[in-house]
Amino acid sequence: MLNVLLLLVGFVALIFGATKLVDAASSLASKMGVPSIVIGLTIVAFGTSAPELVVNLFASINNNTEMVLGNVLGSNIFNVLGILGISSLIYPLAVKTNTTWLEIPLSLLAAVAVLIIANDSYLGDSSLNIISRSEGLILLLFFAVFLVYNLTVAQSGSGEEEMQTEDYTYPKAILFIVLGLVGLVVGGRLIVDSAVSIAEAFGLSERVIGLTIVSIGTSLPELATSVVAVRKRNVDIAIGNVVGSNIFNIFFILGLSTLVNPLVVNPNSFLDIALNLFSGLLLFIFIFTGKGRQLARWEGAVFLMLYIAYLVILITQ
Repeated sequence: MLNVLLLLVGFVALIFGATKLVDAASSLASKMGVPSIVIGLTIVAFGTSAPELVVNLFASINNNTEMVLGNVLGSNIFNVLGILGISSLIYPLAVKTNTTWLEIPLSLLAAVAVLIIANDSYLGDSSLNIISRSEGLILLLFFAVFLVYNLTVAQSGSGEEEMQTEDYTYPKAILFIVLGLVGLVVGGRLIVDSAVSIAEAFGLSERVIGLTIVSIGTSLPELATSVVAVRKRNVDIAIGNVVGSNIFNIFFILGLSTLVNPLVVNPNSFLDIALNLFSGLLLFIFIFTGKGRQLARWEGAVFLMLYIAYLVILITQ
């Protein structure tokens, strides 16, 4: 019970830290004259992925490599099957902007990349499947290209939309940045340590804990953002938020985690890798083959049923 309580405290501290860090950094950047487009694509995008990043860095440093891969894959699977499933049940999700049109195929490419770099035993002469530091560096290079492209497209488009930021004074912004960083560090450490203890107590693997409790918990900012966006009928934001997060998770977070510590891929993880790829492929098919380039309610229901079936398999295997 103590570890469960510590896990909940960790999630609260982590999400509080990420929120305050984004608000304060955005306010500071706005005061310094940084364009809204740049703030949105850098500070806000990094901030919403901060929970997964911090948890993964601590797990990687502690050599909890199963949790590292489990958190990335679990977050991506939950993002598509869980968050988009819930969001499209509230209101059908349509793709409108050119950026999202590019990001959906790119997120599918990221899922294919994980399948390739994790398959040393099939594609090479190694008996062990390892995601090496050099492969992590390649993922980071993909991420750099993606980020530069996004900034270029955004700046060449309409720059009239202003992003709403908090109006903090300089001392208050700096204080909240420090508090946000402390929240991220403390929350990340509590989550990793308590999740490992819970896994040991219940006889579960770090992989299963990472794929379920940890990944869902660290994806709460994306869930909240998408649900709020779709209730306001900003349906393109809901899809863009999820797809962008999936690209961040693989290219940036998995790449950076692998630089800290190479990952040994558990044979059971190929189920997760396959579902990550299948969910991305299913999203691609639903969006680009249906009417109106949208995710309908029945398609969202299919996503949710797939996710529930996957959770049942994880718990009972």
